[in-house]
Amino acid sequence: MSDFGDLSVSLTSIMNGSPIKNATVTLSYTGDPTEIIDEKKSDESGQIDFQHIETPPLSYSTSPQDAMPYSECTLTVRAPGFKDVIISGTEILPDTTATQAITLYTQDESAPEDSVISIPDHTLYGDYPPKIPEDEVQPIDETGEIVLNRVVIPEYIVVHDGVPSDPTAADYYIRYKDYIKNVVSSEIYATWTPATIRANALAIMSFTLNRVYTEFYRNQGYSFTITSSTAYDQKWIYGRNTYQNINQIVDELFTNYLSRPGIKQPLLTQYCDGRYTSCPYALSQWGSQSLGEQGYSAVEILRYYYGSDIYINQTDQVSGVPYSYPNYNLTLGSRNDNVAIIQEQLNRIAKNYPAVPTVAVDGIYGPKTEAAVKKFQSIFGLPVTGVVDYTTWYKISEIYVGVTRIAELLRY
Repeated sequence: MSDFGDLSVSLTSIMNGSPIKNATVTLSYTGDPTEIIDEKKSDESGQIDFQHIETPPLSYSTSPQDAMPYSECTLTVRAPGFKDVIISGTEILPDTTATQAITLYTQDESAPEDSVISIPDHTLYGDYPPKIPEDEVQPIDETGEIVLNRVVIPEYIVVHDGVPSDPTAADYYIRYKDYIKNVVSSEIYATWTPATIRANALAIMSFTLNRVYTEFYRNQGYSFTITSSTAYDQKWIYGRNTYQNINQIVDELFTNYLSRPGIKQPLLTQYCDGRYTSCPYALSQWGSQSLGEQGYSAVEILRYYYGSDIYINQTDQVSGVPYSYPNYNLTLGSRNDNVAIIQEQLNRIAKNYPAVPTVAVDGIYGPKTEAAVKKFQSIFGLPVTGVVDYTTWYKISEIYVGVTRIAELLRY
């Protein structure tokens, strides 16, 4: 142990999506859960920040090593009226902020999982089967159940937590962006260069959208979108933590995917670790980190592995949002209907997150609206700029849809 990382915990209720305040979270190392590192209570936004947690040296995660490059922590959560939860194996990397979202069930509700969640080893440290190679362009059976004629960002995808043929594996409905953040955090390290993280995130998003676009598993008679098996797809881990910098990059890039000229579907961009498994047909994860350290941009890294004719594409088809981004930022002094949309959505979010101040819905982006946006950004891990840019617009939409949908379900 020679370096340090931080951890941000957010607690919400499964009942109404509201943050849980005054919950007690106890932090310890997984190897010695009886020795408490710290213990804190959540604020009115259901958040707790733990700082200066000891980790292995930064070099353990920025270049291939045999030693574990992260600290494993155990979180014990207790809140009046809710069932206790223990999360074991939260991964803390140096010079990063890990983010652990936890949903609590009331004493009257039946939780789908045990009260103890154990996070397994990271894919670059643990032992996982390598990807079975596939063609990057998948054949589409026109007689099948294909329903998409364009690339659409789904609101949810269904993850089968096992190999495709295992009928005992659970299926999970996961928001698309949450799925991508989980996979990126499971497949690479948050300590890698920003260009490397972007390149790997784009490959992961393109792979996922290929499965969505081609209805790959549904055309085989399955009821899920993708699996958590590294042999068939990419690693998703139930209950694992993500990282603030990875979250921000995914929020920035989530409508993007990789293409080649004349090919409509997103490419099935496969990858391997590049240390224990080689893949001349695909991206090397450790190799991409080396290129990032040499100053390569995300596009340059991708073209190094996938060829010079690969490019980044973007779709404006986003499911589950009431309004698409207007293609310009909303800032102090803006006056239009889009400002009124944001004001209305922030006011609804404030019912669940009272730390967000309510504002007049007048279509004028004044100091009070700017303050509400800044508070929203601070709660949900965005850069606190007070500007409604592309990332903030879609994050506000995401949270607004979430809290209104839960409210509607509770009426019936």
